[in-house]
Amino acid sequence: MIEKMTEKQREYERKRAERANMTLEAWLKEKEARRRADEEAAEAQKKLRKPTKPSALRRLIDRAHKPL
Repeated sequence: MIEKMTEKQREYERKRAERANMTLEAWLKEKEARRRADEEAAEAQKKLRKPTKPSALRRLIDRAHKPL
C-alpha cells in the first residue's frame, strides 16, 4: 500500500503514525483494519434496518400491475 502513495501522502501518514507512537507500516495496517471494521458495521446496520412501508406512488404502481 505504501508503494501506491505519493511522497506527500507518505509524509502525512508518517506524521500521524509518529503522533500515535507507531511505525508507518503498523499505522497503515491499523488504519485498514479500522476501515474494514467500519464497513462491516455498516453492512450489519443495513441488515438490521427495518423494511419501510412502500410509498403511495409505489403502491399505486404495484396495484396497476396486478392482474384483474
